[in-house]
Amino acid sequence: MNQQNKSNKIDDTRIVRLFSDLKKEGRPALVTFITAGDPDYETSRDILFGLPNAGADIIELGMPFSDPMADGPAIQASSQRALKAGQTMKKTLQMVREFREIDSKTPIILMGYYNPIYVYPGDRFLEDAEAAGVDGLIVVDLPPEADEELCLPAIAKGINFIRLAAPTTDEKRLPAVLKNSSGFVYFVSITGITGTAAPDAKSVGAHVSRIKAATDLPVAVGFGVKTPVQARELGQMADGIVVGSALVNIIATNLDPSGGANDSMKEALFSLVGGLAEGVGNA
Repeated sequence: MNQQNKSNKIDDTRIVRLFSDLKKEGRPALVTFITAGDPDYETSRDILFGLPNAGADIIELGMPFSDPMADGPAIQASSQRALKAGQTMKKTLQMVREFREIDSKTPIILMGYYNPIYVYPGDRFLEDAEAAGVDGLIVVDLPPEADEELCLPAIAKGINFIRLAAPTTDEKRLPAVLKNSSGFVYFVSITGITGTAAPDAKSVGAHVSRIKAATDLPVAVGFGVKTPVQARELGQMADGIVVGSALVNIIATNLDPSGGANDSMKEALFSLVGGLAEGVGNA
């Protein structure tokens, strides 16, 4: 097993407690992704506030960025909509602060790229993120070799730093990915960008087993999960299911002529989340 030297602070976060509770319940977590500020601040905030009641266990909040290279067209477009509407990192952290005023339990993970954090700059970002109530970070373009840049300072703040593992993460690379990871491991179920293919359950199961043999951390599966049936099938072999592009696509297809939300957007999005929640047994 991967032995990690983490502080008590990082061992007792909302993320860690949630996975512990769900393990006792015998079901996986439903992790939902939306981009902060998409299609505008008010609508995005309303969606964020409503996700837990719809059935989300953990929320990944995308940090809009102009060049999201690992994301598919849907999430790239969501970043562009958010930036066009004036979303900034300060506004994203403000959204988390407002969420914490009504919800002290649901874990919030900020997901995205290092550039917006670097220019914030990084040390002030971590202070503000901790104060806002952020529980975890997924920074897809910071490799383990750069852990001193953000990962280790985040851990010192009690913020879980969550790593991505892919089908191409072999036995030689996996220990480096796991070394300072905490909270859970995010297994990318397909090679390529988000939202462009469906995961193969048999292959996913083999990779999840391989990762779990190397760490005590929970493993959540994402990239390509779109339906309650997929959530149910993959949830039988993983500790969490991550759904992003399917939710972002609902936002994209429910825009009014001005680019804002139409009357059906929130209802359609929360309905899908509810179905996915049923798929993982959170009904």
